[in-house]
Amino acid sequence: MAMRDFYGPRDEREALATIHRAIERGVNFFDTADIYFLGRNEVLVGRAIFIDLYYLHRVDPETPIEETVGAMAELVGQGKVRYLGLSEAAPGTLRRAHATHPIAALQTEYSLLSREPEGEIFATVRSLGVGFVAYATLARDLLTGKIKDHSQFGADDWRPRLPRFQPPNFEGNLKLVAGLEVLAARKGVTPAQLALAFVLAQAADIVAIPGAERCLDLEENFAALDLELTADDQAELDATIPPGAALGDRYQTDQMKAVNR
Repeated sequence: MAMRDFYGPRDEREALATIHRAIERGVNFFDTADIYFLGRNEVLVGRAIFIDLYYLHRVDPETPIEETVGAMAELVGQGKVRYLGLSEAAPGTLRRAHATHPIAALQTEYSLLSREPEGEIFATVRSLGVGFVAYATLARDLLTGKIKDHSQFGADDWRPRLPRFQPPNFEGNLKLVAGLEVLAARKGVTPAQLALAFVLAQAADIVAIPGAERCLDLEENFAALDLELTADDQAELDATIPPGAALGDRYQTDQMKAVNR
């Protein structure tokens, strides 16, 4: 998503170089969607790889999930995709879908600022043997510590329209991130690396998909793999950004209706 214009103009040559560098470093999981810049992001990624995991991006409230997954399962039968996944599906929906055709993964937003999956969603995926893919693991750059004020957003940037980036929520969330910056500095890492390490430390079955629009971002993310969190580290993170502490919804009101459905 970050390789296209949701966050402002992007350099396609740098994006391709980042994908190639990720492959060289051993990355074997790339995430995209047809909603990202009207399909052009899929064209970009499609120049390098094939489809292994095919997601339903959002659950259609007008169509029974059994019907949707049944249609997707036909693609598996035809050999066009290997596995099926859901995104932002509620636990009950996931169970019904899984009964129709095995679901390999559920993708849902999860980060230090979005910890809702830690309850019933985690319990459900583990009871069914479904993998969990965490997106927006850096809270759309909030957890990197690099976002300080609205002057950094270009005219085409999507984020200022989101509740968490609007005043007074934005200022309150920056205060939470300031605490994360203190902890990161103490450990000699960046806030982004500490935030990613938190997600990865929660369970071995969590796959994190942090955005990386440049090779520099990619290398910073990789360093999080070397960061091991102690029980004291986890406790400090919980105290610094407690579950539910984020101010504002993660999407606009109409978009929130499409999550956990």
